Amino acid sequence: MTSLPLRRPRRLRRTPALRSAFAETRLEPSRLIAPLFVKEGIPAPAPVASMPGVYQHTLESLVKEARELAGRGVSGVLLFGVPAHKDSSGSQAGDPEGISQRGLAALKAELGDEALVIADLCLCEYTNHGHCGVLDGDYVDNDATLDRYKRIAVAQAHAGADIVAPSGMMDGQVGALRTALDEAGYADTVILAYTAKYASSLYGPFRDAAEGAPQFGDRRSYQQDPANFEEALREAALDVAEGADALMVKPASHYLDVLRAIKDRFGLPTAAYNVSGEYSMLMAAAQRGWIDERAATLETLTAIRRAGADLIVTYHAKKAAEWLA
Repeated sequence: MTSLPLRRPRRLRRTPALRSAFAETRLEPSRLIAPLFVKEGIPAPAPVASMPGVYQHTLESLVKEARELAGRGVSGVLLFGVPAHKDSSGSQAGDPEGISQRGLAALKAELGDEALVIADLCLCEYTNHGHCGVLDGDYVDNDATLDRYKRIAVAQAHAGADIVAPSGMMDGQVGALRTALDEAGYADTVILAYTAKYASSLYGPFRDAAEGAPQFGDRRSYQQDPANFEEALREAALDVAEGADALMVKPASHYLDVLRAIKDRFGLPTAAYNVSGEYSMLMAAAQRGWIDERAATLETLTAIRRAGADLIVTYHAKKAAEWLA
């Protein structure tokens, strides 16, 4: 006589109510951060061709979009500025009257403490060469770049940023920013470190939106090698020692092992950036009817949460929040 199974895991999967009650991972709008782009000098929001549903905003449409996101329970927004004028030093990045600082101020005035206002801190959108720092010939000068980053961080905090998020992958960037912010009277400004930002093939659509593609070479001399795992843990240890309040892994879905390890090893609040290429691939397949957009989006975001992300930066934030509601 064949013995029937005593343990039947399927019992807990039988109905939607059972599956919900016993779910190990919860995905909620409050776990989502929406990246937004504000562009100087455009009369109306401009769609990004390679990112369906994503726009370069005016200041007015930026505030409106942020209000809608907050109304859906999204935790905050991560702002990228696209200036009308670029130069070799990226001077607009730290200009108190630059498009990013005006965007941050407008967001803070609208959202107050209802949602987080996060400032991406880098130079690639602001330089005419598209690299993330100050050049010495064709090489990014790490320490000269830190001096620029410090001034930018103070300008962002002054404009109203709750969090500054340095994404340039310069050595010592977290420590430099912590010192600069503290000395300028912004000791409460949070630093979300792009701890493990890989030199990924998945950033192309973002570079369309931010207009920040490198004009020569690539960023492999400062962003992490996709082949390396232990290096990410070393980077995280440095950021923690330098005073990072939270850590981030970018991209998300290709680096879930790194995300899990950083969360387990360091225990700090940990974010993952579900980047433009991940978004655009899913959207392209959904628009062709090859996958179900809602199901694939929520599965993707749930997987990132399951791997250890406390927060997920994602272009799906608005729709996902609506579906989760």
